[in-house]
Amino acid sequence: MTTDAQAMQPEPLVGRPSPVVPGRFGEPLEVTQTRTSRGGGAAQPNRPLFVCLHGWGSNEDDLAGMMQYVAPYNDFASLRAPITLQEPSTGGFFAQPGAYSWLHNAVPSGEDLDYDAYAAAQAIDTWVAGNVPAERDVVPIGFSQGGLLATQLLRVHPERYRASICLSGFVAPGVVPGTHPADGRLASLDIPVFYGYGTNDTVIPKFLVNETLAWLEEHTWLTAHAYRGLDHSVSLEEFADLRQWLLDHNIASGMI
Repeated sequence: MTTDAQAMQPEPLVGRPSPVVPGRFGEPLEVTQTRTSRGGGAAQPNRPLFVCLHGWGSNEDDLAGMMQYVAPYNDFASLRAPITLQEPSTGGFFAQPGAYSWLHNAVPSGEDLDYDAYAAAQAIDTWVAGNVPAERDVVPIGFSQGGLLATQLLRVHPERYRASICLSGFVAPGVVPGTHPADGRLASLDIPVFYGYGTNDTVIPKFLVNETLAWLEEHTWLTAHAYRGLDHSVSLEEFADLRQWLLDHNIASGMI
């Protein structure tokens, strides 16, 4: 028998079992491992803190190394994704030690992506709430899956984030109710977003890049750059454009 209290409880935002990575799309996650810049990420408390989000099969060291080219005078916290990739006993996927993922597939689609994007963004937002002073500006920066989540954070808790940086990332479709609760108010906040992508990306399909561009144009204050001949990667040209964008929006400075 279902009680009135039980009937009022929202359905859990968890989907089907993943055929790629053990677990269910959308199952709750928790961030437990991070790498921070000097001073534990608190050396420059008056400047925005970058929250770095790596891609499939990588770890917290990845974007930490990139920050010296992007914003060397800002603090950062580089988060390790909670899902450990490893070789199962039969079939499935393979990844080297030190490989992690935010999602239960490299690039899920449809409802699977909505569920996973919401769960991962909730985990990151919870980490921010528990580890960054409420008065400090936060700017998520992510590559690939991390780029998805840098944007997804705006769809979950946009008021907490000063801006967002999506490098070779994508957006979730928003077909599962409840997985993008802030979409209706996001456009009015006019949050600056930098989106950089390669024209020769062999991981993110062209149609998904176009969908991402259209969604960001509609919901954010978008600056987008396409890099001719670039695959699923970043480049020094992209870093230069990103540094200028950060200066234009008073997020990073060129000197101490």
